[in-house]
Amino acid sequence: MPRILIVTGEASGDLHGANLARALRTLRQDVEILGVGGDKMQAAGVQLLAGIQRLDVMGMPGLAQLRAALRNYSALTRFLRQTRLEAVVFIDHPGLNLRLARVAKKARHRVVYYIAPQIWAWHSSRIRLISRVVDRMLVILPFEEVLYRQAGIACDFVGHPLLDAVDPCYDRAELRKRFGFDEAAIVIGLLPGSREREVRSLLPIMLQAAARLAGQYPGLELAVAQASSIPDGLIEALAEGSGLSVRVYPDQPNEIMALSDLLLVASGTATLQAAVIGTPMVITYRASWLTYWLARMLIKVKHVGLVNIVAGRGIVPELLQHEACPSRLSEEAARLLSDQVASREMRAALRGVRDRLGAPGASTRAAAVVLAECHA
Repeated sequence: MPRILIVTGEASGDLHGANLARALRTLRQDVEILGVGGDKMQAAGVQLLAGIQRLDVMGMPGLAQLRAALRNYSALTRFLRQTRLEAVVFIDHPGLNLRLARVAKKARHRVVYYIAPQIWAWHSSRIRLISRVVDRMLVILPFEEVLYRQAGIACDFVGHPLLDAVDPCYDRAELRKRFGFDEAAIVIGLLPGSREREVRSLLPIMLQAAARLAGQYPGLELAVAQASSIPDGLIEALAEGSGLSVRVYPDQPNEIMALSDLLLVASGTATLQAAVIGTPMVITYRASWLTYWLARMLIKVKHVGLVNIVAGRGIVPELLQHEACPSRLSEEAARLLSDQVASREMRAALRGVRDRLGAPGASTRAAAVVLAECHA
């Protein structure tokens, strides 16, 4: 009976880890799956390691975050050294996961990395470490396979797992009825991110932009998609005093994206999720100036939004830093709401992005490779 450990970071990793776990169990019912993750992985039947939280540290962490991450890192390091495992699967989150991969490799575990570090964007030097500590890469963006194979690393493009988590199509009228939105209303979906710091930074800006739009579009309605990692009540507290009717929907991003006419989205995986569903959007992000300056020094790609990176061109507006302001957000949103030609062109470009992400079944293909590695 193979024993597999899945290690994730952040809410998106929890989702992909859960899908992978279900696929593993479908292919082999006797597999034992342990994990570091969240509620979705637990619901998928993963036995979460007691006392070890998901390893969420991004950007410039605070002291409390850093201490928690170090405690988790130390505990997981001991577990890797002391436990028999047929394979260890690391999902995304390279800052810590690549360090842990080194530990796993020294402990003689087979190491699979699913959802690869974005060496095409920054930290290209990581590829040398990856070649030493990872037995197989499973990549989800079409151009990544060539990069890793050229470096002599065994690699498979399995397609994007979002295609397993998003329905092929949505009935907007049914969704609006279910969620209580009028079919004729203009609905803007707000997706302010999966980290509390992002939400505190971006949601007030999105709400101020929405207030401007409400003056142009009477009856405009707002739906906020709350990630599972965001504390309950935070969004409502930030929206208090905005003068807007804000409806908050925990852990239902697909439905909110599908029923909306337009999305204001924090840069990240959600932009690809929106592309797969096909709803026009405006991307925004604001970080500390130090973090932003360091990122611009290191990042090698022209665009920040994943949807634009996959498209190979700027099909969705990106409003970053000083442009991440109510006036610019409302301006771009109003353009897409009023210009039907621009909206149709974006929808067509988003369909092209979806096509590039491969076919559904990424989690099953990834699971098959992981099980094969258990016997390598």
